[in-house]
This record gives sequence, C-alpha cells and structure tokens, in this order.
Amino acid sequence: MNHSGVACDKKTASFEVVKDRNGIDQVVLQNSRGASARVSLHGGQVLSWKTDHGEELLFISSKAIFKPPTPVRGGIPICFPQFGKRGSLEQHGFARNKIWVMDDHPPPLQPSDSSGKSFIDLLLKPSEDDLRIWPHGEVRIEGLETLDYLDNLCEKKRFTEQGDALTFESEVDRVYLGSSDTVAIFDHERKRTFLIQKEGLPDVVVWNPWEKKSKSMTDFGDEEYRQMLCVDGAAIEKPITLKPGEEWTGRLELSYVPSS
Repeated sequence: MNHSGVACDKKTASFEVVKDRNGIDQVVLQNSRGASARVSLHGGQVLSWKTDHGEELLFISSKAIFKPPTPVRGGIPICFPQFGKRGSLEQHGFARNKIWVMDDHPPPLQPSDSSGKSFIDLLLKPSEDDLRIWPHGEVRIEGLETLDYLDNLCEKKRFTEQGDALTFESEVDRVYLGSSDTVAIFDHERKRTFLIQKEGLPDVVVWNPWEKKSKSMTDFGDEEYRQMLCVDGAAIEKPITLKPGEEWTGRLELSYVPSS
C-alpha cells in the first residue's frame, strides 16, 4: 500500500519529522505559501491541515487518544482492507493501527502545478501477523478500466468496470469486452509485472475461484487460489466466422519484467 501526499519543490517547500508525546514520528509538511499538514506514521493518518493563515481545516476530538493501538478520533484515517465491520477483521481494518514508514525511494510525481508544494510517500509493509489474518497478495490488473464485462457469477449479466484497476478480494469470473491489445498484471508482493500483448483476441477472461469454490474443486488445492490468476485473451462476445479461403490469426505474447 502506498499513501502519497502532493509534489515537492525543496527550494520553496519543506517537511520536518517530529515526535508526538508518545514518541511516534509525525511528518509536518509546509508549502511555499505557509499552508501546512501533519501526518502521523501511526496509521498514516492526516491529523492537521492548515491554511496559510493558520486556520485548521480538519477536526480532531478534544478527547482523542494518541497512544497506539487506539486510533486517533478525527483527521483523515485510512480504512483498509475493510470499512467498519464489513469484513472479518477489526473495525475499519488494521492499516490505521499499524506504524507506517517513509519511502526512501518514492516513485516520481510530477503534476503540472507541483512548484512550491511539499510531499511525503508513506508505505505500510506487511508483517507475518498481517499476512496470517489477511493473506492477500497485492496484485492488480490494468488495461480493463471502463470496459463492459459479462459476469459469469451473475448469469452473464453485463456490467461496466468502475475501478482504476482490477484487484481481488473475492471470487472473480468475468469476460471483459473489447479491450486494448495490452493488459498489465502487477504483482507488488513479488516485485514483478506481466505484460499481455494480443492480436485478433478482442476480449479478456479473468478468473480466480477464491476460497469457497477452491474447496469444492476436486482437481484444485484448497489454498491454491492465492497462488494463481487466470488472465487470457479470447474472442467470446462476437464469434469469429471465416468464409471459404479466409484466414484468421490469434496471437498472445506474454512478457515478464522485474519491478520495484
């Protein structure tokens, strides 16, 4: 997980690391005009956002408890991997109760209006305890955004993909329609990226049986859904029909590159 702020110009903007009364690091960011923000490494939580006139824009309760593992009441918390009790974990998940770290080598961030602004990139690195209670690898697919898909779990009804990228927290069995010729699979946990480049195959099948279906399949290990992801080029919505003498070529190229 990556929690980013805004872009930085070190000549006119700054950030400072300070400690709160319990010894937890907080990052104070200030832009060139004097506006500021304060982010605690406990939960990666934004605790303060002030204008250049010193006006506080965020609410923090006067009775907030700043001592872990109790999260701070107010500010901007990170609720992950669930909101409220909508899941099997603690209220709002574990991310807001963990200590985050600063990224020493953040990815480049160059918005057009970056001059005079300050930023910090924070990372939440999974522990063995985290993986035991939420053993999901950080895998996402890009290249399927805004596409219509047929959901085989909903009687092949047609839906539109709403997310910026496809991630996995439950069973998925879909056919994405009319995709571009390049689809990328990012495996952050193992620091690798797979690229799928295709020709003559307009659709993409995405499948993972997840926990319940895995246990019902006689030729599939109960826990193997954590180790696999099916992403394949296909021609499903519009069957390919050839007249006598016509030819059709379907091509799929897979490539692998290490990634940071």
